[in-house]
Order: sequence, then structure tokens, then C-alpha cells
Amino acid sequence: MFAVYGLSGPIFRGTFETLGEVAAVRRSRPVQPVAGEEPRAAPGRPSAQAISAYRQMLRVDGDRGPLYHAYQIMQRPVVSLFSEDPVERAWRLLLARRIHQAPVLDPGHRLVGIVSERDLLTTLNLDADGPRDILARQVGDVMTTPVVSADPVTDIRRIAQVMLEHGVDGVPIVNESDALVGFVSRSDVLRAVITDPPLSLWR
Repeated sequence: MFAVYGLSGPIFRGTFETLGEVAAVRRSRPVQPVAGEEPRAAPGRPSAQAISAYRQMLRVDGDRGPLYHAYQIMQRPVVSLFSEDPVERAWRLLLARRIHQAPVLDPGHRLVGIVSERDLLTTLNLDADGPRDILARQVGDVMTTPVVSADPVTDIRRIAQVMLEHGVDGVPIVNESDALVGFVSRSDVLRAVITDPPLSLWR
């Protein structure tokens, strides 16, 4: 289950399949083939027929291992920022915690966005002594909003797909009470796959 949070609060809650209906986070449409042309597999990628043949020759060995949910791999407690925090504080926090992004909360502790190093660099310059030429901006001025979040029991494969399709490096995890309870980054997903080789990614 996914949700989208903006400055006015939650604006969507539903399945992965309906997430694309949200205009603010909808992905650009892929290029369509010219009518009449036979679709061909991209260079270096197997065709659907090849994949089907490969699956048929595989030995069926039943359940290959557990599927992970967000709550099993998410980072907690969550490193977060407030929309009213100055950008310099945000930069120093990301640097100190060695992270590249953080969820952003409003004064009522509701999720309203996400801020990354890339966002913060639009308001400051860096030199050997740290940030300089800092514009008088708050995190809320540079953060990305709305932001896609996931439920704690969301399959991590769905989360990975959201990251790819929406071009984000992490997904905040929000419970049924709209409270931020965790954060799943690309590194968390990769770590889960690497540490448990039997994880089935085909199903």
C-alpha cells in the first residue's frame, strides 16, 4: 500500500497499480513504437519468448525464500527534518549522519516532503571549510513535494519499482495513523537482496 503526502496532507492512498493516477507523481509516458512495426527487444535484453523458454527449463523448487516487507529492512529511528529548519542545519545533519536525503515534517509532525543533498546545493556553495554563500532559505523552500510513501507491510519489490519509476532514492514508511515510522533507501533494498540469496525476485 502506498500514499502520497503533500503540503496539505495525504492526497492519495492506494495500491501500486493506482499510484500512476496521481498527476503530481505520474511518470512521463514511454515512447510508443510506430504503428505496423514489430516490437523488438532492446539491445542486450532478452525477448519475452527467450524469458519464457528460460523459465520452462528451470527446475521448479517451490518457495525459494521469504519475501521482505518494508518494516523488516527500514531504517529506524528515522533521521528527519522540519520544513522550517534552515538549509544549513539540514546540510550539516545529512553530513553528520552520512545520509543523502531525509523526510521532511511540518510543525505537526506530518510528512510533507523529502529533501536531498541535491536540493540543498541549490542554496549554498561548498569549500574546504564547509558551506558558504548560504541563502536565507528553509528546508520547505527547497524540498521535493509531494512525496510517495509506503505502508510498513509493503513488499520491497514494489518499493524498488517505485524508486525506479519515479526516480527517487528512498521511500518514507508511514503507518495507518500517518506517522513516519521508517525509511527505506536503495541501499536497504540492495542489502536485503545481497544478505539473503534465496530471495525470489521472479515471483
